[in-house]
Amino acid sequence: MGLGAKGHIPLVREASVLQMDMLENKFGLIYLQYLSLVMTTTLPTSLQTLLKRDLPTEDKFRALLPTLGEVLQCDRCFLYLRNPQTHIGKVAFCWRRKPEFLDVTDPDWKLEPDSLPQEDPLFAAALRTAPSVFVEDVETASPDVVNVEFERKYLKHRALVHAHICTGGQLWGILQPSVFDHPRVWTDFDRATIQQLAEQLTPEIVAFVKAARI
Repeated sequence: MGLGAKGHIPLVREASVLQMDMLENKFGLIYLQYLSLVMTTTLPTSLQTLLKRDLPTEDKFRALLPTLGEVLQCDRCFLYLRNPQTHIGKVAFCWRRKPEFLDVTDPDWKLEPDSLPQEDPLFAAALRTAPSVFVEDVETASPDVVNVEFERKYLKHRALVHAHICTGGQLWGILQPSVFDHPRVWTDFDRATIQQLAEQLTPEIVAFVKAARI
């Protein structure tokens, strides 16, 4: 029997379904490859050694940032801590490679402004406990991801990682390595290192914030 216009419809539909299946399989494979990389990538020895040391938590966090900065070859690393119930937080620890890079350390715990999620899409993503965000260039990033004016005014970096410290559907902290003066391509190694480190730090960060009684 010859195929008319109607005879093509099932074939077109089957082709469309096949294309969708192939696309889903492609992205599924990419995601599985990423998960495999995260699971098989071992943290650098310097980070492993530090995490295993029996140190007061403050000393460990303070030593962690320059160590991570050297591993990732960053210009600044800071750790923002917060209580998800009270919305009180602060940048408790900040390391800078050079004194001219802005020190964002907060002297005191303070209430987060209600407007912060509207001003800062990265913080909004963190509150949603979305996956950590790797920004290669603040100047060219989508405004849905980065508020370039906010970053210029308050943080002054060019590229950054916005690593979300989350558990139980709540945000407890943000680990932020960054680079000044030029863009930065974040490699698979960088991403796997951040992912593993954030997961390992989460219990200690939650315990530290709870002990602060903020």
